[in-house]
Amino acid sequence: MADHGDACPHLDCIAEVTKEELIQKSKGTCQSCGVGGPNLWACLQSDCPYVGCGESYSDHSTIHAQAKKHNLTVNLTTFRIWCYVCEREVFLEQRPVVPVSTAHHCKPLEQCASMTVQVIHYTVLAVFSEMHVNVQHGLTGMKNIGNSCYMNAALQALSNCPPLTQFFLDCSGLVRTDKKPALCKSYQKLISELWHKKRPSYVIPTSLFHGIKLVNPMFRGYAQQDTQEFLRCLMDQLHEELKELLAECTSGDGVGEGADSTGSGGRDGDRSPSEDDFLSCDSGSSSDRGEGNEGRGGTGEAELLIQDECDMGRAAAGGGISEKENPAHTVQELHSKLSSSPPRSSPLRSAGPTYSFKKAQVLLGAKKKKQSRYRSIISDIFDGSILSLVQCLTCDRVSTTVETFQDLSLPIPGKEDLAKLHSSIHQNVPVKTGVCSDTYASQGWISYIMESIRRFVVSCIPSWFWGPVITLEDCLAAFFAADELKGEMLRNGVKYCKVLRLPEILCIHLKRFRHEVMYSFKINSHVLFPLEGLDLRPFLAKESPTQITTYDLLSVICHHGTAGSGHYMAYCQNVINGQWYEFDDQYVTEVHETVVQNAEAYVLFYRKSSEESVRERQKVVALANMKEPSLLQFYVSREWLNKFNTFTEPGPISNHTFLCQHGGIPPNKYHYIDDLVVILPQNVWEYLYNRFGGGPAVNHVYVCGICQVEIEALAKRRKMEIDTFIKLNKEFQAEEAPTVILCISMQWFREWESFVKGKDNEPPGPIDNSKIAVLKGGHVQLKQGADYGQISEETWQYLLSIYGGGPEIAVRQTITLPDIDNHGERKIEAETRAL
Repeated sequence: MADHGDACPHLDCIAEVTKEELIQKSKGTCQSCGVGGPNLWACLQSDCPYVGCGESYSDHSTIHAQAKKHNLTVNLTTFRIWCYVCEREVFLEQRPVVPVSTAHHCKPLEQCASMTVQVIHYTVLAVFSEMHVNVQHGLTGMKNIGNSCYMNAALQALSNCPPLTQFFLDCSGLVRTDKKPALCKSYQKLISELWHKKRPSYVIPTSLFHGIKLVNPMFRGYAQQDTQEFLRCLMDQLHEELKELLAECTSGDGVGEGADSTGSGGRDGDRSPSEDDFLSCDSGSSSDRGEGNEGRGGTGEAELLIQDECDMGRAAAGGGISEKENPAHTVQELHSKLSSSPPRSSPLRSAGPTYSFKKAQVLLGAKKKKQSRYRSIISDIFDGSILSLVQCLTCDRVSTTVETFQDLSLPIPGKEDLAKLHSSIHQNVPVKTGVCSDTYASQGWISYIMESIRRFVVSCIPSWFWGPVITLEDCLAAFFAADELKGEMLRNGVKYCKVLRLPEILCIHLKRFRHEVMYSFKINSHVLFPLEGLDLRPFLAKESPTQITTYDLLSVICHHGTAGSGHYMAYCQNVINGQWYEFDDQYVTEVHETVVQNAEAYVLFYRKSSEESVRERQKVVALANMKEPSLLQFYVSREWLNKFNTFTEPGPISNHTFLCQHGGIPPNKYHYIDDLVVILPQNVWEYLYNRFGGGPAVNHVYVCGICQVEIEALAKRRKMEIDTFIKLNKEFQAEEAPTVILCISMQWFREWESFVKGKDNEPPGPIDNSKIAVLKGGHVQLKQGADYGQISEETWQYLLSIYGGGPEIAVRQTITLPDIDNHGERKIEAETRAL
């Protein structure tokens, strides 16, 4: 990219233009081919009225400029100037107006020309500034590089999510990874270009495009892809590269899962209920988009099974299953932090008193070591959780599961579905336990009646004239509606879910596409969605600690076309001026909000809205401006401060992002500590600490000596293990006929190899040969087709002495030859000697 700080030397050819002239030209057509906008360019050469089309057509504007040697042209849609000689965008800086006197004939011609150029520069700049105020950030297009509109629309929608964009702009020190293809660095570079004050007219996201192809081969080539699949793949990879291990500490420190994320309580407040408090049985996490694709992070294989023979004692108690009663609750830890929407109609079957899982049993047996828990800026912003409940209508027993979601995939109800939804709302028929009616009861009958009237007016009256009107609230109600569970092998039951924790940014995916075995089709029904005030309180679980439940729209991705082909574009609200813009690949156009409301939404991004959070920031700014003298200055996590500036519920202060468990700075972070912390005056720190809690307080940073010793010991241990293994393996390879060959699971061996090579900081758990073993005739044997490696007995004993585990599997034992009667040989030998 050229240096925009250098002034273009070809500005002296600009003609005087007025606002009316530019607006009039934008309504015209190309003078060469007659095509209309939006991509028209007007020549700025003095006395040249030419208007030509851009590169999306025949690019007559460039042909004209090259033929006539006219250097500068202006885009009549984005009002950006391009110089063909410099081959870059020209940025005009406002200069003071120099009055041109009529009585200056004595001045040199060069000086008069200079003054005239300054007046012309100011005239052109005034026109642009009047039409585009405060839009110098975030309005950069993206060039289509081969059916990449699905990627461009998704990136523009994410770019206009302030919490995520501000992280990549303000917390660049945290964007560090050794993992390939380092997609987070490519994304950070792209965001910097999109939001630079001297941005180009458009950028070409080549680096990120190549990186996503390496992550997922599905995006290789130039075929049209699904923008929702791209979003999930991108955010999965960003989370993977930016994730950090959650410290094992109390909720008061604000980093555990049980920490209060509402930001409304002090450090001594009641502990908010965590996800684990409700976990008893896991029904898995899988995608329910109807797109025929697998979920993002969950296995989608574990299924909750209802007890076949109802226990009368438990039925009388009417209680749920505790974690102690169900050891299979650990399946929840196997699900990725970035799992997608929970299943809406998972089959439930009877299984007897013991709750059994199908394929989840393999996962439980295979992963014996404790699962680590991670977080990243992606999970902080987009992760929410749903409380799923399954009630057996025979015994009234209720089982609960907490599932993490990063987007909600909502069905688009048809005419019959809408009638059922509205009927259920008016009738308000609860299930037997009355759990489903708790939400309505807690809101009060007045709110319920007003909501019923509103739904009737919005959904029913217009349908008399134009057919059924579908709202986003209808889609949410269809998603959270109770599912009846019936069948010959099933006990009658009902499954329903509520939101336990709302994310900072809510991503909603409307399931417009259906992929059957032989064909695919698209649901083109228009869905009304609010630009402001989307309230999710009716879908909130009563146990939820969430305080803010209203959302405002940030961006919406639209799809035009059919299931087989089409085009993606995005409408996004600029955070600086509040205006809405259409992002259509490299073209960015301001639009009215009515255009957005009439769009055929496919993916929507909503952000929590709170006036209180704005007032909190104003208070902190006022405190910082007071500049009170203080004896101490405090260090605060730059990442948390970014949350305070962009989140409505930043949660407790979490300085553990730059501290180790001993309270010092980890040696590997100390050299870039300035990128991780912000120094606050004492009065600001005390206000934030009293308001949000968390911590710990840090007014002195130092390298942790304990961590340094541990790092050196870890490096010594790694070297010892890998050197010993190499030595023993060389001896094993030198044996021509080893008497014993033992097997080791390659899955465990790869984990160990990553650890000793420094790719993974955590050592593997015990040796786990269960996946390569099979029991035959009471003996453990090697499973046919197993993924295993061969090692010597000495190597096995060495690894076993460090990690333990098993079982031991031998593929060749010592061969014991039977005793041979050599009495005849000795007799012949004796007779021979005698002769």
